[in-house]
Amino acid sequence: MGLALALEIPDEQWSRLLALIDGEGQDVLLDRVIASRQGVRKIGTALLHAKPYARLLKAVDASRDHQAALFKDFVDHWYAELERKGKDELWWYIYGDPVKHPLEMGSYFGRWCIEAVAAVKAFGLDDSLCLGLEHYPGDLLRPDGPSTHTRPPERATGLGGWLLRVLIRRREAYQPKE
Repeated sequence: MGLALALEIPDEQWSRLLALIDGEGQDVLLDRVIASRQGVRKIGTALLHAKPYARLLKAVDASRDHQAALFKDFVDHWYAELERKGKDELWWYIYGDPVKHPLEMGSYFGRWCIEAVAAVKAFGLDDSLCLGLEHYPGDLLRPDGPSTHTRPPERATGLGGWLLRVLIRRREAYQPKE
């Protein structure tokens, strides 16, 4: 949902995605995000995954002068609060562990908080305090602007677009070391 909203997919694809997701009226936060584009949607009253999304809901519901700090608090805690044990562990979570799965093993799974980008897009949140944070993919909202993450000058490519930068970084990670 987050990528679809951030990338403004066409209405036909949006409708298809909604049919696949279903769950209307089950989750207050997801329903509100979807309603920002769809308009007519039954909004649930429960928050199905309070950890970490209670922080995001708190930011969305806060007054404008508190939103940015609360939103940053959500992004800061997002990855750590997704940790689960045993059968509840998210299948992709361990691929972010640099000890168990270093980039050299080829098992990197982007640990980007797409939900945060969706909330910015849906609710107009101020994301200025999140720019440059490890898990915040602010470049999705600024495809023609400078990267929201700093890179050392020797890695700068002069090429635009966040996807191209990601692909180049990934290619560089797999180059043989001399």
